[in-house]
Amino acid sequence: MPARHRSALLSALWFLTATIPAAAQDIALPREPQIGPRPFYLVDKMKDGPLKQQLSQCTGPFRKTDFSIGHRGAALEFPEHTKESYVAAARMGAGIIECDVTFTKDRELVCRHSQCDLHTTTNILTVPELAAKCTQAFSPADPSTGKKASAKCCTSDITLAEFRRLTAKMDGFNADAKTPEEYQNGTPRWRTDLYANSGTLMTHDESIALIKSLGAKFTPELKAPEVAMPFDGDYTQEKYAGQMIAAYKKAGIPPSDVFAQSFNLADVLYWVKTEPAFGAQAVYLEDRYEKQGLDPAKPETWKPSMAELKAQGVAILGPPIWTMLTLNDKEIVPSEYAKAAKAAGLDLIGWSLERDGPLHKGGGFYHKSIRSAVDRDGDTLTVLDVLAKQVGIRGMFSDWPATTTFYASCTGMK
Repeated sequence: MPARHRSALLSALWFLTATIPAAAQDIALPREPQIGPRPFYLVDKMKDGPLKQQLSQCTGPFRKTDFSIGHRGAALEFPEHTKESYVAAARMGAGIIECDVTFTKDRELVCRHSQCDLHTTTNILTVPELAAKCTQAFSPADPSTGKKASAKCCTSDITLAEFRRLTAKMDGFNADAKTPEEYQNGTPRWRTDLYANSGTLMTHDESIALIKSLGAKFTPELKAPEVAMPFDGDYTQEKYAGQMIAAYKKAGIPPSDVFAQSFNLADVLYWVKTEPAFGAQAVYLEDRYEKQGLDPAKPETWKPSMAELKAQGVAILGPPIWTMLTLNDKEIVPSEYAKAAKAAGLDLIGWSLERDGPLHKGGGFYHKSIRSAVDRDGDTLTVLDVLAKQVGIRGMFSDWPATTTFYASCTGMK
């Protein structure tokens, strides 16, 4: 090949490579999941018994599994919904990875846990021209009155181009802050900023390309809008829900690889009706404990009932851990809620393991129904074992997928 042609070809190849989004570039994964020391630390901290004995003898091989779902990626130590967090989850064996989906001012879909969390999950408050567009500007704390620092910045406040200018950080804020810089320095002490210096934000399309390249499946969650709908006149909830599914169809992703989620039952039923191939494994995320006072021990508080959900076309229910567990004296056992869901033919996916922080004081929200039986970090695996073997969940969201990958591999789960 003449030198000038070779040079032109190399230039063209360089240009094409440079213009491919980073999310779509191949990332080499280890031959088997890398789980690191944490799962073994958890085993060491378990109460003595058959489960500890079984898990303590497990040294691999470890394998990728759909039981292990990356909750916002690997959010225990990486900024959530970032390229770095998703790659970490895949390296730990997560067979399914989550993108929480919301929209920008120009109706482009991006991955954020909440439409209005940019002030706690990105550096927006320290980018003056973008901070000026926030729904609520930064307001400093005033110790003399007891007033706490506050701000509110939404993806719908800015365009996609402006969103791309931001950098992700660990979710958190300092309520006593006097400056935006202090406000954004609020990572919980049991997490870390070690990997949070340059978190790469993701659009929904970029997350699809990246997760596909990592060989994982998808669980996009349609987030509840925090602006009035229809947004900007004609952007309805149905258009929003349809736009999310359309992205997977455009990317050629098989519906069987997508577990679309929503806390809004109407969204799930919309997919069941209009996109039955995707709706067949859509996940209704349980929100009735918050909105309707659902009590896992009292079926009369579950409206619709489990049978009614199944009859409407819901196949998978996604409740928080605490709703599926209760105590029989000091023994952790399935709740009436969990037993009724399985009896009605509903699959269950739980959320979210490794989210409470250290468990030596009983944990937080996720373990509240069994708090008196939880007193050590090793109880993470005890709880997971009850959920897997007695409740019969098909998957578990985790902020650190190595833990769920380890458990599934060591117990022979798919």
